[in-house]
Amino acid sequence: MAKIYRYLYIFIFLFFLVWMVFLDTHSLKIHNELNQEVDKLERQKNELINLIKEDQTSIQQLSSKDSIERFAREQYGHKKKEETIFYIEIEDSLTEQ
Repeated sequence: MAKIYRYLYIFIFLFFLVWMVFLDTHSLKIHNELNQEVDKLERQKNELINLIKEDQTSIQQLSSKDSIERFAREQYGHKKKEETIFYIEIEDSLTEQ
């Protein structure tokens, strides 16, 4: 009789273990997926923080009117009235024929 209870306890323990590891809503698989998602979101957060820092330095550099004008000329091709801008393209001398 004691042997039957012993096997019953082992069976119940194994059933509980399988249930908790694979079948439950708090299973190890779900925890692993959630941990991976948390890691991905933390990496994304760090990338965005670095992007914000870069933008803040750019904003600080553009604090004066002259720096804003220089930035607009370089990045967007803005010009003053009655001003002509020539873009010079240098061709590579080693072009294949």
